[in-house]
Amino acid sequence: MAYVAVSGGEEAIEASIRLLEYYRSGTDKDLDLEVIKEKMGLLVDRVMSEAGLYSKAYAALALKQCEGSSDEAVFLLRAYRSTLKRDYETLVADTEHMRIVRRISAAFKDIPGGQILGATYDYTHRLMNFALEKEDAQGLRDRMEQMIIEQTPVQPEPCTRVSEELKKEGLIDSYEENNGQPFDITQNLLEFPASRSARLQTLSRADTGFLSGLAYSVLRGFGQVHPTVGELRSGYVQLEVPYLEEEGESLWIGEIMLTEVEVFNEADDKEQLKLACGYGAVMGRNENKAIAMAVLDHELDTEGNYPAQNEEFVLLHGDSLEMNGFISHLKLPHYVTFQSKLDAVRKTRRKEHD
Repeated sequence: MAYVAVSGGEEAIEASIRLLEYYRSGTDKDLDLEVIKEKMGLLVDRVMSEAGLYSKAYAALALKQCEGSSDEAVFLLRAYRSTLKRDYETLVADTEHMRIVRRISAAFKDIPGGQILGATYDYTHRLMNFALEKEDAQGLRDRMEQMIIEQTPVQPEPCTRVSEELKKEGLIDSYEENNGQPFDITQNLLEFPASRSARLQTLSRADTGFLSGLAYSVLRGFGQVHPTVGELRSGYVQLEVPYLEEEGESLWIGEIMLTEVEVFNEADDKEQLKLACGYGAVMGRNENKAIAMAVLDHELDTEGNYPAQNEEFVLLHGDSLEMNGFISHLKLPHYVTFQSKLDAVRKTRRKEHD
């Protein structure tokens, strides 16, 4: 697709960019990056997840640069990620040893290791808190620090997955461990049928709203299915890189926050007498996206005609950068193509009148 060059538009473009600065100049108070990072954590997590780069500081900077637009922030962060040199590849992160901050199951009341409610808006009243208009930020921080001091330290214990117990009973299929090299969607062209690693990577970086809408279509519109959240867990996962590989040594380089979900559903083959399982994992705290991802993971393993079961439709159209970029490109000059459409209509109208 080609575009007509806009001649003489350099000054207009420069003025347009200056106007962006004008829209950010409405107050003499600065928006500190630490404030965005710490007080807009869910938005920062969404941007990191869709950009495929775990950096709260850079995600906060991107949001500040583009007036809080998550779409533009993802664009900026992905572009920056493409410039980074990849020096190491981490070992496979073991989420079973996640340092859990939240863990629930909608399938069982009692689960090994217990349910951990953690921080969630699920049980809030959803009423506007007008006291936040004049919130004492320092006072809030002091209260939280005092609360932590008064807590009795507890050594967290790793929690086995709920699905492991069901696998032991033969109620969920077990699969052999796959130690093959995962497909890297950032360096290779996505091909179909996609490998499972490529599918999960693509879904993890997909637009949150797109995944939620498709999952909703499965629950209510097309599939009329009702999966159950077997386990939802959020927490910190340690990352290690190989070191002295001959001796099996590795170096700990840090940890990242993940949200991981497994959903259970009826198997498509009723004669199997087993439950089907879908899996989702995303950066940060983004529970709805992780659940939607798990729902779609199962649907993509199911043969059918629903949009959510079409692998090419789901994986090619959910990328937030490509989706929003292609919609945005409609604003660019299409003078030649549009004139050709008009000419075709005029020609047809003349033929009808002759």
